[in-house]
Amino acid sequence: MNRITRTAVFSVTTILLSGAVLAANSPRGIPDPDSATARIPSDKRPVINPPAVTFGAYDPHGDFSEDANSKIEHLFLPWEDVDLSTLAMADEYALERGRALLITVEPWSWDRDWRLSPDELYSGIVNGRYDANAAAVCSETAKLKSPVTIRFAQEMDEEDNQFSWAQWTGPEYARVYRRFVTECRKHLQNAKFMWSPKGNEDLQDYYPGDDVVDEIGLSVFGYQPYDRDITGGDRSFAERLAPGYDLVKGYGKPIVVAELGYEGDQAYVRKWAEEVTKIYPEFPDLTAVVYFNDREVYPWPNGYGLPDWRVIRQTTN
Repeated sequence: MNRITRTAVFSVTTILLSGAVLAANSPRGIPDPDSATARIPSDKRPVINPPAVTFGAYDPHGDFSEDANSKIEHLFLPWEDVDLSTLAMADEYALERGRALLITVEPWSWDRDWRLSPDELYSGIVNGRYDANAAAVCSETAKLKSPVTIRFAQEMDEEDNQFSWAQWTGPEYARVYRRFVTECRKHLQNAKFMWSPKGNEDLQDYYPGDDVVDEIGLSVFGYQPYDRDITGGDRSFAERLAPGYDLVKGYGKPIVVAELGYEGDQAYVRKWAEEVTKIYPEFPDLTAVVYFNDREVYPWPNGYGLPDWRVIRQTTN
């Protein structure tokens, strides 16, 4: 077993593959290939009519397991205490469906009790104490047969979230990102690397350089109660995407909505579902959208809680 130890236990409680039940030490997002919800219709499923941008999903419940329109499988993993051998399961799943892998690598532990302070984490990374973690993740990824994009330390420009790396300055983050990509490329030559801010006004302070960025990711979420309270009315997908897109389009890189979700009443949801994969002339560099098909992980500020982005409502799965 290729496992980086020191910290956390992964949050996925069970993974079903070929009838086997494995303990929870795997990346988040490996779907159940026998999901009972794969064929359940839902008005919340994105509507994909050609021509359309590429669609994919973070889909731990397997709701998109039989959807031929889904071309990207999104996984999340920390770089500590991770059973990297389970990446082969995700690779097999993606290969069977003709999908690429988007792997978000978070440079910390998922166990809060083991997390370092932002300053301690930064010092450890730039002094090489985590080079082995990067090497292990990228060496195991090099064994995969699916096309791979590595998304490292996402949403660094978001001050309200709980990511340690979001507490670093722009130059500090850029130094860490560059170190990770440099180390990773020693072991993984055929992957793309995604720099993925949230989309806030200061995101450009965190840009690590053209030579270590192949694609740019953004996060776009539509939550109707938030829209109405904060902006005075419902916002469209294009309205939510435009500010971040305009800030990164000048880099000349392909742009991906790496995390997408929407929730509201039936009319709001249906409008977003019909909009998210359309080709927009004002977004010529937008190449893909990747749906976050689960409940929100971190509470939204000001009491908005944990919106449920999942396209299927079934508490038993």
